[in-house]
Amino acid sequence: MIIDRVLGTTYSFDAGFGEQDLGYGYVYTLYALAVLIPGLAAGVRRLHDVGKSGWMLLVALIPLIGAIWLIVLLVKDSQPGENKWGPNPKGVPSIDGDLLKM
Repeated sequence: MIIDRVLGTTYSFDAGFGEQDLGYGYVYTLYALAVLIPGLAAGVRRLHDVGKSGWMLLVALIPLIGAIWLIVLLVKDSQPGENKWGPNPKGVPSIDGDLLKM
């Protein structure tokens, strides 16, 4: 947003009582689009770690309660062992191939 302000590329509109500046522009929009897919991928991966489907990200669309529920799911500890999406990411392979538990 600072770069947009410095470059003068912020979006503005007329709301009927004068020109209003939104504070963000083209650079911020490009940045938001660039981090959208990796952010979704990280969220889906985290939900898979706790044994939930990636579609559970859509629970955030429920007003107020959905965002709180999603935060609880995202901070929950991973399932021990393996689930249907693969092994527990907390298992670290040692030099001899055994899994070490943290």
